[in-house]
Amino acid sequence: MGRTLFDKVWNKHVLHGNEGEPQLLYIDLHLIHEVTPPQAFEGLRIQNRSLRRPDLTFATLDHNVPTIDIFNIKDEIANKQITTLQKNAKDFGVHIFDMGSDEQGIVHMVGPETGLTQPGKTIVCGDSHTATHGAFGAIAFGIGTSEVEHVFATQTLWQTKPKNLKIDINGKLPTGVYAKDIILYLINQYGVDFDTGYALEFTGETIKSLSMEARMTICNMAIEAGAKYGMMQPDKTTFEYVKGRPYATNFDQSIDWWQTLYSDEDAYFDKVIELDVSNLEPQVTWGTNPEMGVNFSSPLPEIKDSNDERAYNYMGLKPGQKAEDIELGYVFLGSCTNARLSDLVEASHIVKGNKVHPNITAIVVPGSRTVKKETEALGLDVIFKEAGFEWREPGCSMCLGMNPDQVPEGVHCASTSNRNFEGRQGKGARTHLVSPAMAVAAAINGKFVDVIKVVV
Repeated sequence: MGRTLFDKVWNKHVLHGNEGEPQLLYIDLHLIHEVTPPQAFEGLRIQNRSLRRPDLTFATLDHNVPTIDIFNIKDEIANKQITTLQKNAKDFGVHIFDMGSDEQGIVHMVGPETGLTQPGKTIVCGDSHTATHGAFGAIAFGIGTSEVEHVFATQTLWQTKPKNLKIDINGKLPTGVYAKDIILYLINQYGVDFDTGYALEFTGETIKSLSMEARMTICNMAIEAGAKYGMMQPDKTTFEYVKGRPYATNFDQSIDWWQTLYSDEDAYFDKVIELDVSNLEPQVTWGTNPEMGVNFSSPLPEIKDSNDERAYNYMGLKPGQKAEDIELGYVFLGSCTNARLSDLVEASHIVKGNKVHPNITAIVVPGSRTVKKETEALGLDVIFKEAGFEWREPGCSMCLGMNPDQVPEGVHCASTSNRNFEGRQGKGARTHLVSPAMAVAAAINGKFVDVIKVVV
C-alpha cells in the first residue's frame, strides 16, 4: 500500500518507537516567541542543561508588541515577557528577530518569509496556529511549555501518530470568495472537532490553484477544526516561493526529495471529505467559535442548544437576523491568518477611492516588517490612510487581547483573525471572522455587504 504525504514526512523523522505507540521524532525547526518559552528556558538553567540546537531555534516578538509605538511597552507583564526572551536568546545563543528589526513579525509569517519553513521539515512552536507551515508540506504543530523545554534539551519530541484525513477541494472559487471562506465553511459544516485525532491533507484542483499565502490561510485554521496538523503537497508554487529566501540555502540539494513529497495514488486515508467550491459564498461568523457561521445570504440559525443560547446572548444577536443587520464598530485587518502581502493588495483594491464609514474604527496591521515594507513600496499604505484606516506597525495586534489593541466591550468587530472566542479581542468584545475583502468592504459601508457584488 502507498503512503500519504504525512506518512512520508513522519516516518523520515522517527528516531525510536513503534507505530501505534508514542514515537520519538526529530525536530528540524523550533520557532519561539515571547509568551511560552520563559519557563522552558528556566528549566534548562535549573537542570544545568544547554540548548541542544541553538542553530535550529529562532525567536521573534509578536504577541505583546505595541503597534503604534513599538518601544513604548506600558504593560509590565508584556514588557517582562519581551525582555526575558531577549535575554534568553542572548544567553542561549538563539537568533532573534528583535523589536524593529527587518525580519520581526508574527512567528507564522517570519518562518515562511525567511525561508526557514521548508517542505518535509518537522516544525514546532509554542503556539496553536503552527499548522500554518504545513502549507509547505511540513509537519508543523503547536506544543506546550513542557514540550518546548523537551525540544530545547533534546531537539526531539514524543508524539503518537494520528490517523489521516483527506479534504479534497475542487471547483473554481467565485470572484469575491477566498481561501478564508473555504476554511470557515468547512468548520461551519463539519464542526470545530471534526478532525480531532487526524492529520489533514488538503488536496484538489482548488488547492493547486491557490497561492502559497492563500494555502497558509487554510492550514492556519486547521486547529480550529480540532486538528494539530494541516498539510498540502509541495509543488512548483511552493518551490518558487521558497527559492532565494535567506535561510533556503539548501534549495538545490533538497529539491529532488521535496518533489517526492506527495500522497501515493494508492495511499490509504482513514476518512475523506469532498468539497466543491464553485458556488461558495462569503462567510461570516455570528457566534463564539468558528463553527458558528453562515453564508452571507443566509439568516442566523435557530437556537439548537445551550451553547447557541449563550453565544447569542454574548453577541447580542438573535436567530433570523442577517449578517447585514449586525451593527459594526471596529474592523481589523491583520493576524497570522490574513496579514500577508496578497491580503493587503486585495483589500486595497476595494478601499481605493473610498472612505471608512464614520461609525467604524478600522486598523490595518501588516503581519511582519517585511510585509509592511513591501506594502509601503507599492504605495498601498497611502490608499489605506487616505481612506481613514489606521496604518500600524507589525505584530499580533487585535487578534488577541495581549497588547494595547483591543475591541471595546460590547462592540462588534469584523476581523480577519482566526478565533472569535468570548473575550478573545478584549473583555466583552464581539468578533466576526471574515475574509480581508469582507472586512474592508464592511469598513467602508459601516456594515457587512456581499463582497461578490463589490469585487470586480
